[in-house]
Amino acid sequence: MALLARLLSLAVLLVLWQGLSAYADTRTLPAPSAVFAFMLREAQSGSLFFNVGVTLARVAVSFVIAMSLGVLLGIALGRSRLADRLLDTPLLVVLNTPALVITVLAYVWLGLTETAAIVAVALNKLPNVAVIMREGARGLDPGLEEMATTYRFDRRTWIAHVLLPQLQPFMVAAARSGISLAWKIVLVVELLGRTQTGSAFAINYYFTLFDVTAVIGYSLVFMSVMLALDSLLLQPLDAHVRRWR
Repeated sequence: MALLARLLSLAVLLVLWQGLSAYADTRTLPAPSAVFAFMLREAQSGSLFFNVGVTLARVAVSFVIAMSLGVLLGIALGRSRLADRLLDTPLLVVLNTPALVITVLAYVWLGLTETAAIVAVALNKLPNVAVIMREGARGLDPGLEEMATTYRFDRRTWIAHVLLPQLQPFMVAAARSGISLAWKIVLVVELLGRTQTGSAFAINYYFTLFDVTAVIGYSLVFMSVMLALDSLLLQPLDAHVRRWR
């Protein structure tokens, strides 16, 4: 039923798009058929898969770094009042610093390198993960904590059977919000860094040619990949970790 609803909403969007394109200038709003034809040509040439693949690799690396460090930091903040007091203000500063500023500073300090791009994306994502995980760590069930103390769980057992099961929903929530944020920032980072590869490079190239069909085509491909990742992986994972409820 959920799949049918998604397909129906997609069909409605395509119909609206087709209707609007019939009345608009084709140079500013091309028809769906024109966009899909471009996507097919770009895929056949190999450029589409290469550029999207490069961007996805950057998203994956920065996402893993941000999730790993953010989870550890969030747990530390949630479990230690001293750590929370010391790091709360710096965390809020980074959290509220515009992504553009962090990206520019990363390029100034590290140069126009791949490392700078990954660091910029990871720094933009890390505070968000830490905040979500901090709330999860603060809300641990005291009854389970008491049980662990009573049965003298060692550190490994406590982490595996008390801490992680309660934090898994927060991890998935952080991942779902993070993946949507990470790919948007990656495109900004690619554009500012003037890289010669990636989806943002292709979009910027076609923008200079005023090729709206190509810009929309690349946007649709990347959005489709992210939506598929969320629907096929993150949503089922979210349902799995919440099954005990």
